[in-house]
Amino acid sequence: MLFFQPCEEEYQIGIVASKKVGNAVHRNRAKRLLRAHFLTSLDNLKAGRYILVAKPNILLNEYNKTNQELFKALKRLKAFIQ
Repeated sequence: MLFFQPCEEEYQIGIVASKKVGNAVHRNRAKRLLRAHFLTSLDNLKAGRYILVAKPNILLNEYNKTNQELFKALKRLKAFIQ
């Protein structure tokens, strides 16, 4: 899940994983995965506030599938630089 609020000045990123994702090890892994996917596309994104929420199935998906889903969410929110 992804939330985006445009802002002219800077990037602000928040990554959240609830206990539904799993224990602390699983939550930290989910946050690391989301952070890695997000940072790879940071050069093409508009400045603003981003909140990424990890869902329980993120640890079950393959790396490429998670990357595609994040790309679709960013595209849906029109967060890419034109």
